[in-house]
Amino acid sequence: MAWSSSSSSGTSSQGKHDVFLSFRGEDTRYTFTGHLHASLTRLEVNTYIDYNLQRGEEISSSLLKAIEDAKLSVIVFSKNYGNSKWCLDELVKILECRKMRGQIVLPVFYDIDPSHVRNQTGTYAEAFEKHERQLPGQMEKLQKWREALREAANFSGWDCSVTRMESEVIDKIANDVLEKLNRVYVGDLDQQIAKLEKLAQLQYQFYTKIISVENLQNHRATVQRLNELKMERSVRMLRLSPDMLSHLTDSKSNSNYFDF
Repeated sequence: MAWSSSSSSGTSSQGKHDVFLSFRGEDTRYTFTGHLHASLTRLEVNTYIDYNLQRGEEISSSLLKAIEDAKLSVIVFSKNYGNSKWCLDELVKILECRKMRGQIVLPVFYDIDPSHVRNQTGTYAEAFEKHERQLPGQMEKLQKWREALREAANFSGWDCSVTRMESEVIDKIANDVLEKLNRVYVGDLDQQIAKLEKLAQLQYQFYTKIISVENLQNHRATVQRLNELKMERSVRMLRLSPDMLSHLTDSKSNSNYFDF
């Protein structure tokens, strides 16, 4: 990752994670990548994000292990991504894991034209001029970096240069990650269900103390809503499409389908 080793939100270099974020810290740590990490966390996607600001010459073994353990890597290409030898080494490792382990790779182009990454033009051309001066006699390493950039830039990914709200793009990318991991988020429904279960319990206790038609109706309405949310959760988990549920339209109106 581009600058940044521990992680946050309960995910550490020793913890289990599904996603690895590779990024140039000075470009996006506190903006795009930070917001993407927060969005993935809200969707309960365990994500490795490296916040170690102290970098050595070689990529650490713990970071290599973090890349290997991920099911999916998101590469946030930004203007200065190509300037970082660390980022480029990460990229080579990610593509190696794609070939050897079947890891999913999702490129994101943030404030950079994908062609600059693919063809090493613009700021990427400047970066490689610097690398060539600093790494004389290491043409094989430089060629590996170039090939990795070209390969990754050709994958299907997200171009954030289009005119739309950044928050909208981040949410779409996070949901794309969720879909590629073949997972479904139900945390929002779980929260609603938990609250309504407590409400139903309180309403029932109130009804047993003060028996009235109104109190009973309030309790039944909460129970019905609870069952609807539980059904919605099951539908989401099963990935059932609306057309697969069309047969329920009449049955729900003619039966007590949602009763306990």
